[in-house]
Formats: sequence, C-alpha cells, structure tokens
Amino acid sequence: MRIVVAEDLYLLRDGMVRLIEAYGHQVVATAATGPETLDALRTWQPDVSVIDVRLPPNQSDEGLRAAIAARGEMPGLPVLILSQHVEQLYARELLADGSGGVGYLLKESVFDADQFIGALERVAGGGTAMDPAVIAKLLSNRSANRGLERLTEREYSVLGLMAEGLSNRAIGRRLFLSESAVGKYTTSMFGKLGIAADDDSNRRVLAVLTYLNKS
Repeated sequence: MRIVVAEDLYLLRDGMVRLIEAYGHQVVATAATGPETLDALRTWQPDVSVIDVRLPPNQSDEGLRAAIAARGEMPGLPVLILSQHVEQLYARELLADGSGGVGYLLKESVFDADQFIGALERVAGGGTAMDPAVIAKLLSNRSANRGLERLTEREYSVLGLMAEGLSNRAIGRRLFLSESAVGKYTTSMFGKLGIAADDDSNRRVLAVLTYLNKS
C-alpha cells in the first residue's frame, strides 16, 4: 500500500513510518501540519492515509479538516484518523458521504502493531475501523434519531460492532450468537433503518454510519 502519514510529533511519526514499512508497505509522504497534509493527499492520492486530528498551525482540528477537504475533492479517498481526541462534529462530516474506507481510532486504544496495520489494511480495502469510544460518542444522540429508536438492544449492539469493522462471524463470537442469528439481526436492523441490504458488509457499515450521522 502507498500511505501518507500526518502527525506533528516527530518520534510518533517516525515510529509509524518504520512500523508501516516493516510490514512491507510504502510511506510515500509525511506531513506535520494541516496544509502539508492536504498537499500530500492531493499530490499522492494514497491507498490510505493516517492522520492526527490536531495539527499545526493552530493545534485544533486541522488534520481532520484536511481529510474532509481531500475526500471532497477525491471521493472515496481512504482515511484513518488516529488521535487522542474525538472531534464529534467533523467526525460526523467525515462519515457523511458514506464512500470509501474510513476509520477513527484513539491512540490509547491501539495495543499492538497487528491491530494498527490490520485497521490500515481494512480501511484501504474500503472498510471501517471505528474505535468503540468514538462510536459511543457519535451515537450518543440516539434518542434524536427515530430510526435508531426502532432497534432492539441486540440490534443496536450488532450495529455498534459492525461499525468497528467486525464480520458477522466475529460479531457472533463477541455476542455469543451463531453467524446465522447475526445475519437475521442485521437484516432486521437494515429494514428498520430503511437501508437496503448489501452483500458487502463494508458498504453496509458505511451506509449505516452515513444514516446515523445525518443531521
């Protein structure tokens, strides 16, 4: 994979570059500011990028806004946000177009190299890699969404795990359900949300995230 890494802390940025290349992937560019990030994404159009939320010059949300701007110009550009912070408003905007791979992980929740590289590869392939804490924040306005109100607690649990990028089999293991039972919950859930079922679980997850994050 061709990867862009945007992180302002040198040691963390260099560590990610070394880790990514140790797994056989290529880091085509690095960036330390919001404008540099957007330039790198435009220039390289990478297979996936790893972007911190808070970058210079203002250390607010420059990285996330650069990712949104790049996806606006290049729909479907895969982006994995890796941050210490959940920026709810812009995270919703990042998910809003429902196209291409997207992920949002908290740095404190990444425990090993395989987990990180697996998330990168999943996003590059058009899937999702969502931290449970980010999902909880994004879905905190559950009562405001009439579609979500129609879900049972079990369907809601399945939805959250789908958003993390888990397969039906993995969801079944987590919830102690058979794979066929998870499939039935998924079918029912999409019916209640008014989202057509799709054989591609990644597209289904993106569609659900898009629906949930509409204002």
